[in-house]
Amino acid sequence: MDNKIINTKRFGEISYKIEDVLIFPRGIPAFESNHEWIIVGSDDNAVKWLQSVSDENLALPVTSPDAIRPDYNAKIPEDDLNLIGSSNLKDLALLIVVSIPESAPWNMTANLRAPIILNLKTHKAVQVIALNEEYPIRHIVFPEDVREKMRESAMKKTEDDQKC
Repeated sequence: MDNKIINTKRFGEISYKIEDVLIFPRGIPAFESNHEWIIVGSDDNAVKWLQSVSDENLALPVTSPDAIRPDYNAKIPEDDLNLIGSSNLKDLALLIVVSIPESAPWNMTANLRAPIILNLKTHKAVQVIALNEEYPIRHIVFPEDVREKMRESAMKKTEDDQKC
C-alpha cells in the first residue's frame, strides 16, 4: 500500500501506512472529533506519541503502564472491550497518557485511571475509565529523589547557559 504523509507541528513530516492507523470509534475524551491516530516515537524511548492524523498540531504523549507501574492491572468495563472487538488478552495492549510539563518535565504525571486499550488485530482503540478506584488521574511518575536531581540538573544547565 502507498504511504501517506502528514506534516506535524511536533515531528515534521511523517510517513505512515494506512494499516498503522488506530481507529478510535468515539474519539478520545476532549478530542472526540479525532478518530484516526498513529503512534510515533523512537524505539529506545518509553514515551511515544499518539499523533492525530486529521490534526497535525495534536499529539498526546503515551507509554506502557508497565513503564510507570509494573503491577498495573486495570479492570476494564466489558462494553468498552466489545467496542474494539475483543476481550482476548492476546489481542490487546494498554497505553496510558502522560502529562509532561514543558518547563518542569520532572513533574510528569500518568493518568492511570483512564488507560487506552488497543486491539492489535482490528486496530480499534478506546480510552476508558478503569473500574479500579485506587488508580489516580495524576500519578507522579518519578520518585522525589529523581525529581530533585532532574530539577537541580536543569537549574545548573540554565545557569551555565546564562554564563555563555
